[in-house]
Amino acid sequence: MSDATLPGDPPGGRRATAMWSIGVAVYFVAVIFRTSLGVAGLDAADRFHVNASALSTFSILQLLVYAGMQIPVGLLVDRLGTKKVLSMGAVLFTAGQLGFAFSPTYGTALASRALLGCGDAMTFISVLRLGTRWFPVRRGPVVAQLAGLVGMAGNLVSTLVIARLLHGIGWTPAFAGSALAGAVVLVLTLLFLKDHPEGFEPVPSPHQGGAYVRRQIAEAWREPGTRLGMWVHFTTQFPAMVFLLLWGLPFLVQAQGLSRATAGELLTLVVLSNMVIGLVYGQIVARHHAARLPLALGTVGVTATLWAATLAYPAAHAPMWLLVVLCAVLGACGPASMIGFDFARPANPPERQGTASGITNMGGFIASMTTLFAIGVLLDATGDDYTVAFSAVFVLQAFGIGQILRLRGRAARRERERLVASRVETVHVPAA
Repeated sequence: MSDATLPGDPPGGRRATAMWSIGVAVYFVAVIFRTSLGVAGLDAADRFHVNASALSTFSILQLLVYAGMQIPVGLLVDRLGTKKVLSMGAVLFTAGQLGFAFSPTYGTALASRALLGCGDAMTFISVLRLGTRWFPVRRGPVVAQLAGLVGMAGNLVSTLVIARLLHGIGWTPAFAGSALAGAVVLVLTLLFLKDHPEGFEPVPSPHQGGAYVRRQIAEAWREPGTRLGMWVHFTTQFPAMVFLLLWGLPFLVQAQGLSRATAGELLTLVVLSNMVIGLVYGQIVARHHAARLPLALGTVGVTATLWAATLAYPAAHAPMWLLVVLCAVLGACGPASMIGFDFARPANPPERQGTASGITNMGGFIASMTTLFAIGVLLDATGDDYTVAFSAVFVLQAFGIGQILRLRGRAARRERERLVASRVETVHVPAA
């Protein structure tokens, strides 16, 4: 990819970094709230007196709402802009976290997680759009990976801070206290965030109700790059998401015989690995677009190999070195899923980026939701046999790889056609 700035590219710079940082701060807090259940899974089971299937319903409902909101949120971002959507998201996920803190019953706790998922769904796509509005196109892969890295830092806060608060001051103070962070980022967004630099306003598009919605979705879905991006996201993200969001701690404690403290350290390793690998993947993709698919498929292959080695280890417990390697490799799942946006982004014009990103982002969360449910059902059906339950990971990986291989040729041809067309247009742009 050329380093030359394309016509109409935003300039970037310090102000762009400041605006983007506000948006990322909202996403950071949303991830803290989203993943806080991952360190509270066993506590939630005791508090609400539920089994594995009912416990998995917390995360499944949250992800169901999140996934279901992706296309509507993409449309909202394209129509209303980033500031309004991020503000709505902050209000909703803060209310959800507060509700979860004070929920006296399983039903009210479920409703709170659904509200949280709705607000969370409004953050990441907004941050991606903010990046495309404030930074040059060539910075897209790095900016997207950095956003994912900051999100994983939110996960780190959950494993290091929320877990300690939970066991130090108790359920309600821990969750209610963390909700204050939502109020802080809401104020920052309302007071300081701008959707785009002056002079780079998006081209107005006619919004004609249902016709506009159908056209946006249909045109984004018609692009092979959008669909390929969705399946890359689907296939790469969910192993780590499932592990961090709910089942990692129970697996390490109940199936592998580790203490909660040691299990928490391994969850932290997943997050730290994600942050390091995200920087590496972002730089590679920014400089070598041809590396996108090899990186994504390579991550899937290595992840599947490590999971198989761990689950099939011929002893009651896998050795610590293997668990450490597994968690380090799981850290690559998040950065690999971000590559999906690098297929969808060049396939769609600026006015359709939110919708295309929403479709792409649905992939991993649908896979995560499906796997969370399958693991919970299989654990109950097999008497907590984690080897059988976690084998569901391989089924979804195989299905996703099939879809990626089916679409890769069409997406590559379409992307080459767009690149040639943009170069021709650039050559014929008259001098100012």
